[in-house]
Amino acid sequence: MSELITAELVDLDLSAETKSEAARSLAERMVSAGRVTDLDGFLADVGAREAQMPTGLDGGIGIPHCRSEHVAAPTLAFGRSRRGIDFGAADGPADLVFLIAAPAGADDDHLAILSSLARRLMDPGFTDALRAEADPAVAAALVRGEEAPATAPEPAEAATEKTATAERTAAKPFRIVAVTSCPTGIAHTYMAAESLEAAARAQGVVLDVETQGSAGFERLDPAVIAAADAVIWAHDVDVREKGRFGGKPVVDTGVKAGINRPAELIAEARAKAERGEISGIAEDGAGPAEGTGGPSGPSGHFGVRLRTYLMSGVSYMVPFVAAGGLLIALSFAIGGYEIAGAKSVADHFVWGESASWAALLNQIGTAAFGFLVPVLAGYIAYGMADRPALVPGFVGGAIALTIDAGFLGGLVAGLLAGAAVMAIQRVKVHPTLRGIMPVLVIPLLASIAVGFLMFIVVGKPIASLQNALTDWLNGLSGSNAVILGVVLGLMMCFDMGGPLNKVAYAFAVGGLADPTPGSLKVMAAVMAAGMVPPLAMALATTLRRGLFTRTERENGRAAWVLGASFITEGAIPFAAADPLRVIPSVMAGGAVTGALSMAFGCTLRAPHGGVFVVPLIGEPFLYLLAIAVGTAVSTALVVVLKGMRRTPGSGAPAEDGPAVAVAA
Repeated sequence: MSELITAELVDLDLSAETKSEAARSLAERMVSAGRVTDLDGFLADVGAREAQMPTGLDGGIGIPHCRSEHVAAPTLAFGRSRRGIDFGAADGPADLVFLIAAPAGADDDHLAILSSLARRLMDPGFTDALRAEADPAVAAALVRGEEAPATAPEPAEAATEKTATAERTAAKPFRIVAVTSCPTGIAHTYMAAESLEAAARAQGVVLDVETQGSAGFERLDPAVIAAADAVIWAHDVDVREKGRFGGKPVVDTGVKAGINRPAELIAEARAKAERGEISGIAEDGAGPAEGTGGPSGPSGHFGVRLRTYLMSGVSYMVPFVAAGGLLIALSFAIGGYEIAGAKSVADHFVWGESASWAALLNQIGTAAFGFLVPVLAGYIAYGMADRPALVPGFVGGAIALTIDAGFLGGLVAGLLAGAAVMAIQRVKVHPTLRGIMPVLVIPLLASIAVGFLMFIVVGKPIASLQNALTDWLNGLSGSNAVILGVVLGLMMCFDMGGPLNKVAYAFAVGGLADPTPGSLKVMAAVMAAGMVPPLAMALATTLRRGLFTRTERENGRAAWVLGASFITEGAIPFAAADPLRVIPSVMAGGAVTGALSMAFGCTLRAPHGGVFVVPLIGEPFLYLLAIAVGTAVSTALVVVLKGMRRTPGSGAPAEDGPAVAVAA
């Protein structure tokens, strides 16, 4: 820290009232010291970083920071505010503000400054000394660590205990293990992991993350879990193998909380550990620990829990949909639609005939598709009540297929199975029976209950509703089809990978379980609309570079690839930085694309979007036209809206994020 801060980089009477004013005031000192070459460019980078995640820490501390091409050397400036400045910390404004500047690409310097400062900020003696110091040179020396903070004399016994506590803290840092997951395991899963890791580094916390999703996961080392002081689950699908985390304090929340407020989650984990709160997870993972009053599951109100249960089922169903759907689509591309009626390849396969290969792909894909409803039901139940619910869930899903209740029947069967298992788990049994409950008694009784309800009570009404929905989709034409396309396009683009996006995707995928002309049109509209947000932002950053920060322009280059690959989440960084302009713009483009796709009669049998499925699309040129028109609409809107707020006479955008508004 010796060369990072000097007396001229210290302001002990910081008069700023907002975090943008504080950043400017401290940055001006960096410019005067020759550490920053372009004030406005540097502030734009600070603002872009602040827009990603608040930099306030508990205890009255703000640490705005960034890497920037306008920084000549790693630098730290310190300001002390009398009023306090809101940096987004849960416990209120910050009176100690540290502005950290690192040259572009200097990751090691950036992280070293953050981690070194974060460790010192954990010491109350250090922060108390900074609040009391009146000499900027001494304050700079304190930050550099050249002098021990001056404190009032204290009794020898208290001093000894304080020293022992500091030694224990230094020897054994606070440790957290985290699990992040989203239904597809592609974007939100890893964004949440990165946010948690960054926040942990800033606070001097040791954090290990296990990323889960449909793509699989690598389990944390049991020794790492055993050594953890607390657990964070940031998930939109059920956490797998919960029993590994039994006996630990658990913070249970959605994956977006892991992205948007990781520092708060870490603070909550600390607080639970300090209070000695222990989760109600049974260590065998079979259900609730004795006396907990219910199974371990996602926290929050019923709507949040229900969404988590449903997304758990969708998460496990997606690989079956992807494999089966793509195989069937390829079989049609090779052998035509009539290949669906081919005889079994087990008896009629000919090596040299393309029709035989097409029939083989079709029959493998059809076999994979046969698992969709049972897997959906089984893992909805699993998300509710863990492993004992798998059997009744799969049984209920199979019954749904038997009685033609389809996708809706699978949803209901999964919820019934989970509810039945949760009810049975609440019954107190003799200790001698506990060993056979999860493997014999619970699956047996729950399967009987679910089977009775599906066959006798609710199955037929659901089958009638499923048939009515199918007939409605098949009958869609003209304005009705266009309206449905508008609604689906809006849902796909509103939260870009969030709950509404997943609901629209699940609705489309459900139709592939028993494909009809109407359901294939829905699939095409949903996939087309999902490509619009990243493609629009990529095009906007290319056409009007001056309206975007350097970081946004870099994200724009990546968004071309993400959009072409149907990764809607590629537009999230833009929406997070400027939601009021970006989200309405991409929703408008998505609605146009969905409407045009339905009006053109485009169809898609593959459960995915992107350029690589174009050969499998019915009316491919019109499909691409719908995407192009929607992208152009979104691009035009976002450029107009951002241009209206551009600072007059300035070459930089007026708002590079909510954190910094450059004064005229």
